[in-house]
Amino acid sequence: MSPLYARHKRTTLAIATAVAAGALLTTGMTANASAAAKQPLAAAPTLLSNSARTALIQKADANVAETAKQIGLGTKEKLVVKDVVKDVDGTVHTRYERTYAGLPVLGGDIVVHTSKAGKTEGVTKATKATIKVASLKPQLTVAKAEKAALTAAKTLGSTKSAADGARKVIWAGSGTPVLAYETVVGGFQDDGTPNKLHVITDAATGKKLFEYQGIENATGTGKTLYSGTVSLTTSLSGSTYSLTDASRGSHKTYNLKHTTSSGTGTLFTNTTNTWGTGTASSSTTDVTAAADAAYGAQETWDFYKNTFGRSGIKNDGVGAYSRVHYGSSYVNAFWDDDCFCMTYGDGDSNTHPLTSLDVAGHEMSHGVTANTAGLNYSGESGGLNEATSDIFGTGVEFYAANSSDPGDYLIGEKIDINGDGTPLRYMDQPSKDGGSANYWSSTVKNLDVHYSSGVANHFFYLLSEGSGAKTINGVSYNSPTYNSSTLTGIGRDKALQIWYKALTTYFTSTTNYKSARTGTLSAAAALYGSGSTEYNAVAAAWTAVNVTA
Repeated sequence: MSPLYARHKRTTLAIATAVAAGALLTTGMTANASAAAKQPLAAAPTLLSNSARTALIQKADANVAETAKQIGLGTKEKLVVKDVVKDVDGTVHTRYERTYAGLPVLGGDIVVHTSKAGKTEGVTKATKATIKVASLKPQLTVAKAEKAALTAAKTLGSTKSAADGARKVIWAGSGTPVLAYETVVGGFQDDGTPNKLHVITDAATGKKLFEYQGIENATGTGKTLYSGTVSLTTSLSGSTYSLTDASRGSHKTYNLKHTTSSGTGTLFTNTTNTWGTGTASSSTTDVTAAADAAYGAQETWDFYKNTFGRSGIKNDGVGAYSRVHYGSSYVNAFWDDDCFCMTYGDGDSNTHPLTSLDVAGHEMSHGVTANTAGLNYSGESGGLNEATSDIFGTGVEFYAANSSDPGDYLIGEKIDINGDGTPLRYMDQPSKDGGSANYWSSTVKNLDVHYSSGVANHFFYLLSEGSGAKTINGVSYNSPTYNSSTLTGIGRDKALQIWYKALTTYFTSTTNYKSARTGTLSAAAALYGSGSTEYNAVAAAWTAVNVTA
């Protein structure tokens, strides 16, 4: 377990209340201009209240037999109301599923269009074919249908040895309607995406008629606390959305509801694809923290993939998962490699969740370290472990280029753990937090890993940006050096490549600061050449934090 910061340094937090003021802009629109504004189109859908929608569905449901007769369905066919839309002019469009002799008709859905006066004006059918089959007795056994479905699922990488179930249906999606089996195979696809493969098999011949994936990606809207309004990749199953990112290894976001359970908790689901309100709530049903966590996981995945070509934390295409609302007023966040998950507390009064972008990147980077160098979480190697998470968490923040949380060399500046608006850590001058080391000394190994990390954080800043006073993205920095040298940075992008190469190629579980110098020099030589500007900059930056050969 790798927490975000040292628990023993926890201080009493002041409650900070942010008051947002807004002004109503008067446009000076004249009465004539207002009158000339476009009226809603007659055929545009009108917004229905829940009660109005329910009433329309109940009315349609009460009349399904009469409607089936009016549109010419056979005596074995029945309609099942699925949804209803009402236009501005009063026209109602009712969507139905269809059954035949009690069996679902796949591809048999119908939309009936009714005027304001209640007269049927038209019918839209998924199939024009007459629904009729000679026999409802299958010649194929369920076991054979399931075997065919499993074979189809294996082409997607599924390793399931048994199907999740099969049911008799009427297949009317193409050609002549036939009796068929619909078999569902779960598990995972080869890229880690959840699998819910539906395979339609002819119940007489065993021929595969159709297949489709029940897991769909959708683009949702996250109204986050720290990063503003963002796009989230979610999943749609039936009519329910979930915070499952199938495009990024099936990362999921769960709700622990203020418990300290070791389990996953409850997956966040919703009937709409909008997540959060942009403000924090102490309620266990608060979705805003989940939106922040899901966004952080999404950006971290993309950062590693697009910066280093790394597919997920283990580089195997499989996503971790996030848990929010851990404990009550828990002021920390941590990575646990055993559960392969990130966990976030809600902070003071359960209204300051630790789900900011750099914290998300920090936590998942602990997983990358655990699955590469495996730096021991103690002494100098522990400091390097923590610094690696700060370095890559900073990389994620710059990569996201989010105007609500611009990239900086401050750690946890958004979550306000100190209660006074100051960040947890400063990479340009680590000692500003009151505990971290700017430079290496023989006593650094005795510090808590969150403070011994300062040496590597300082090295990374100097390597990226150089020494002295400067302003980056509106934040002022002034980075000193141990030997009073003046350094010119090589840029953050190159510094990230060098650190990642060293972590994944040259660092081991026991790497200390001296061997980290050796490892990063080896990485710089491999990437840019021995004696290159980048190589020499690495050497100079280590010397500037008192790590010498």
